[in-house]
Amino acid sequence: MNTQPKAGSEPTAHSAVLHRDTRFVPRKAVGGKGSYLFLEDGTKLLDSTGGAAVSCLGHGHDKVKQAIVDQTNQISYCHTAFFGTEVSEELANFLVDSTGGKLSKLYVVSSGSEAVEAALKLSRQYFLELPTSQPQRTRFIARKPSYHGTTLGALGVGGHVIRRQPFEPLLSQNISHVSPCYAYRGKKDGESDADYVARLAEELDAEFQRVGPDTVCAFIAEPVVGAALGCVPAVPGYFPAMKAVCEKYGALFILDEIMSGMGRSGTLHAWEQEGVVPDLQTIGKGLGGGYAPVSGLLIGEKVVDALEKGTGAFRHGHTYQGHPVSCAAALAVQKVIKEENLLENVRNMGAYLESQLKIHLGSHPHIGDIRGKGLFWGIEFVKDKATKEPFSPEKFVAFRIQETGMKPAYCICLYGSSGTVDGTRGDHAILAPPYNVTKEEIDIIVGTTVKVVAEVFAGIDAP
Repeated sequence: MNTQPKAGSEPTAHSAVLHRDTRFVPRKAVGGKGSYLFLEDGTKLLDSTGGAAVSCLGHGHDKVKQAIVDQTNQISYCHTAFFGTEVSEELANFLVDSTGGKLSKLYVVSSGSEAVEAALKLSRQYFLELPTSQPQRTRFIARKPSYHGTTLGALGVGGHVIRRQPFEPLLSQNISHVSPCYAYRGKKDGESDADYVARLAEELDAEFQRVGPDTVCAFIAEPVVGAALGCVPAVPGYFPAMKAVCEKYGALFILDEIMSGMGRSGTLHAWEQEGVVPDLQTIGKGLGGGYAPVSGLLIGEKVVDALEKGTGAFRHGHTYQGHPVSCAAALAVQKVIKEENLLENVRNMGAYLESQLKIHLGSHPHIGDIRGKGLFWGIEFVKDKATKEPFSPEKFVAFRIQETGMKPAYCICLYGSSGTVDGTRGDHAILAPPYNVTKEEIDIIVGTTVKVVAEVFAGIDAP
């Protein structure tokens, strides 16, 4: 855990809020417009990460704000055990249509962790609802290191060592983990993509065999690994191979697109680029762009069919599921993305961001890899470029990158994370600007990031 004071915090201020670090009170954000956030002291920060890859339309978008006001004026809340709303139906139709009907139902909740919990529980219930019930299916296979949320079920399928450690005794023992598709560190010298995929498929197959192939409910993975690894995409052919193993043993195939989906990777659904369709898909972050707490679970027809022919009831629920204001915010965000053709801008500006990062930072002695898709890019920092050796955790590299960016000289948000290599060692930073970012803003983001990196490593390398 980081123990250094944060540049954007006040160590002596008092607050009744349980902040992320009880010893420091963050400066207050008082406004935002487009790609910028405004703080109470007058600081104007370039939000190059959209928080945690959330603010896909930037801040203060007038159409989204108006949609929220309109929905609040109509009805702000009703319990889904009693009532439905037009806005939830419209959002569901919009998202189901966006999959070409390949996923046929939407379940709306408030956070990504809730969406993952719903996916896990529905996976289990699916096998109980089948005409020939399979109650022995109680296990899940996920990947390490990965991140799927902070509730106990979501944390259990996650493979992030630092986040799991305090709660290990509480986590399910029915979850196991296989290697990620992490070409920078996982591919062997001279190994082709096809051979790498075959090796990972064999590993997953062996794990099914080890735990009992008829005991597994589902395999879960992120199409582009976000917070845990720093925007790591899979090599071509990986996801079809993983799905084939799942189908071989009758298990479900879950894609967690909470961070990488809803346009962030350049297509509305990241799986559109992978040649697969999941049985269950979690969505969030870019779904509502931060304008309201909203996430969701898109459900494939075979799962829906089993439920409808069985009990007809998902034994799960939340007070705020299908919240009308959240649905209105999400629908407005998705309509803006479609009407303003922002996915094309994600692809174009993403290609430009990639090229500029690689031109200006690719040869840096402490940058090992620059990877990502769309407007979702990660920079991995290393002590030795040739050996890929990471810095020791005591150097706080990712922390320094993030906090240096907040200094008045730079005024940029950079999303730093540690544990990249094995859950404890390794550092990366994520860039995830809004889908309507301009070329001029990309130039500022890259130029400022270069300066931040230079300052941080000048201090680390100093004798």
